[in-house]
Amino acid sequence: IDRKQRAGKEVTLVEGFVGTEDDLKELGKFLKNKCGVGGTVKDNEILIQGNFKVKIFELLTKEGYSVKQKGG
Repeated sequence: IDRKQRAGKEVTLVEGFVGTEDDLKELGKFLKNKCGVGGTVKDNEILIQGNFKVKIFELLTKEGYSVKQKGG
């Protein structure tokens, strides 16, 4: 969860993805769709608007990704 340089709004940040740029964009689209919110893919990171840390963790785990939560 990040608020820096975002006017105090929360975003869920997914970083450390290993794969192609197209795979990253496809994963970003999948996560935005499942969470029902907007977001973006840039600088090898996926930004999802809002606090969806638990939901994204569960989605990525279910899809077979190796996931670690960062921070509290």
